[in-house]
Amino acid sequence: MTDRGAVDMYFDPLCPWAWITSRWLLEVEQVRDVDIRFRVMSLAVLNEGRELPEQYQELMRKGWGPVRVCIAVEQAHGPETLAKLYTALGTRIHLGKEELGRDLLVGALTEVGLDPVLADAAESTEYDEALRASHEAGMRPVGTDVGTPVIHAPGPDGGKVAFFGPVITPAPKGEAAGRLWDGVLLVAGTPGFYELKRTREQGPIFD
Repeated sequence: MTDRGAVDMYFDPLCPWAWITSRWLLEVEQVRDVDIRFRVMSLAVLNEGRELPEQYQELMRKGWGPVRVCIAVEQAHGPETLAKLYTALGTRIHLGKEELGRDLLVGALTEVGLDPVLADAAESTEYDEALRASHEAGMRPVGTDVGTPVIHAPGPDGGKVAFFGPVITPAPKGEAAGRLWDGVLLVAGTPGFYELKRTREQGPIFD
């Protein structure tokens, strides 16, 4: 029996690029021997103390709620339920274009069979210590000059590799998803490799 590798993707539900990467990873899980686990980082935490345009500052203020609820759900119900909540949140935020707020959170919680009272975590600092710890665990290997998605995966030498990205649109399906995964691991596992980038010519495609 082939051992399946554990892959962690750190996400903030607000990020459309992370959402597309997450859908790609779920495709990869079907065609490669990997198990995907979604974990929480926070763009609001990442951007604390930075000079930001007012519009983005407002988005960051609203961004505390969803990640606090995600951490609350992960602590109470585990990573599998967190993955379901992420799908519900991402579908509402990125496909449904629903406004960030309590109604969105309650709807997503209810959709996956969770107590809507968990939405109260959005306005509480109770989970902030755990949120910051999860964020730090995700970002420590890649630094703070990147955002989300961040992926931690098995490396070629039996250790771990961690990297930001890939930033893709739309998400590849089937074996195309697997081939991209193979390539990403190849470059990420190369000592001293840091960056491969080109100008984005189109916005997120939620296909």
